[in-house]
Amino acid sequence: MCVVVGVVVQLFVTASIMHGVHFHDTTARVLNVFAFFTIQSNILVGVTSLWLAARPDASAPVFRVARLMGLVGIVVTGIVYHVALRAYLELDSWGLVADHLLHTVVPILAIVGWLLYGPRRLTSSAVASATVLYPVAWVTFTMIRGAAIHWYPYPFIDVDRLGYLKVAANCVWVALLVFGIAAGATAVDRRLAVGPAPPETDA
Repeated sequence: MCVVVGVVVQLFVTASIMHGVHFHDTTARVLNVFAFFTIQSNILVGVTSLWLAARPDASAPVFRVARLMGLVGIVVTGIVYHVALRAYLELDSWGLVADHLLHTVVPILAIVGWLLYGPRRLTSSAVASATVLYPVAWVTFTMIRGAAIHWYPYPFIDVDRLGYLKVAANCVWVALLVFGIAAGATAVDRRLAVGPAPPETDA
């Protein structure tokens, strides 16, 4: 529910912005919201949580990877935002509501929910490795798109302002963060796991 409210509010806030934006067409601004890692990681958490609610015994490989991708993505979202991005924003009203939901509330709920309810034994070294494919794909897409339209969703990957060398260094730090979180989640899952491992696939 927090994901849905946060994303919907953000869409309306973005649609209402009239000045100082790169995209002057309302439709383009709204669609561009989905280019942000924050939005994508929130949606991934929401989808996998809904999937788990509908199928508590879900354990197919695609779910295992998606579940950890959502967890790692939302943790990265919370950390990077509060450490490196918050100072760049001046928000109020509904924009502040969406900001708190997407960058603080959902990350906290996702972490707490995973720690308390799992499900356990869905992670492994292979799953953790596959999790990295998502941020790599996002960075690749963002770099290609940014070079074409001269717009980047976050200051730390703005090639036009920082140059490729600095952006590459920033991406390395984020990659290390992703690797660390994925490996850490796998280790924690093993410690918290109880009972028999779930089957590898489900119908």
